[in-house]
Amino acid sequence: MPNTASNTNDNFKPYKEKKGEEYMNEAQIKHFTDILQAWKEELMSEVDRTVDHMKDEAANFPDPADRATQEEEFSLELRTRDRERKLIKKIDDTMAQMSAGEYGYCETCGVEIGLRRMEARPTATQCIDCKSLDEIKEKQTRGK
Repeated sequence: MPNTASNTNDNFKPYKEKKGEEYMNEAQIKHFTDILQAWKEELMSEVDRTVDHMKDEAANFPDPADRATQEEEFSLELRTRDRERKLIKKIDDTMAQMSAGEYGYCETCGVEIGLRRMEARPTATQCIDCKSLDEIKEKQTRGK
């Protein structure tokens, strides 16, 4: 199963920041919009491929083991598509943040998330410090 996020990001060159350039200016927003739109299109085409695949491969196997194998394969595929559906929603939410002028800023503390982090994770909503703190708190509450 290909990692959709890295595949999409591989098609884009990292943003080259110009000296004195304002954070999340029009050029940067366009760069990240292009990445997010391409990522979303890639995810949507995966959905179409899954539907076609399931239609083409659906068979009524007389052997229970073959039927179980096919059902398990379809189940895994549907779980993957469900994760991708949630990611598409997150991409849409991120694009709404862009429209509102809130993209690239930590929703917890308000600081700039940073271009390199946004390149790695274009849907990031927290700076690395706040995200790390959240993960530490989550580990503590789960007892791990």
